[in-house]
Amino acid sequence: MAERSNADDYDRLRRRVLWSLPSGLYVLGSRHGERRNGMTLNWAMQVAIEPKRVAVSILRSAYTHELVEAGGVFSLNVLKRSDRAMVRRFVKPVVVDDRSGLLGGHPFHDGVTGAPVLDEAHAYLDCRVAQQVPVGDHTLFIGDVVDAGFLGEEGAEVLRMEDTRMNYGG
Repeated sequence: MAERSNADDYDRLRRRVLWSLPSGLYVLGSRHGERRNGMTLNWAMQVAIEPKRVAVSILRSAYTHELVEAGGVFSLNVLKRSDRAMVRRFVKPVVVDDRSGLLGGHPFHDGVTGAPVLDEAHAYLDCRVAQQVPVGDHTLFIGDVVDAGFLGEEGAEVLRMEDTRMNYGG
């Protein structure tokens, strides 16, 4: 590591390097009882083959964290690249209209676990929490995939963080 003139310069460099790591951009569905939410999320990955498991990292102070921790379920909604504007609707807790079947203004249905699945998603994973791991100011929720499917044409390009001007972490 080259010598740094000050800690702020190094911190900015470190964030830019961390932001360069490739990651998807998703809407994470959560539910506890009758409370539901959708949240923009970019830290998700498959972590095991048998059983099929995925992990998502959620800030502990987020409303979604509360719902996933208490409800023990989540859905990972994979979006098409062309749906990049949709994720901005889910950066804060959303309004759920059960009568109209809308989550943050978008149609949804409850998955097998009860977690909300966006009808407009390209694909989804419906998961039951198997493990929680505290990691700094986040919790890594590891979920067993209990249902999955494509709602759009398989093979469409999916949304990635670099497709937007958004950044998180670093």
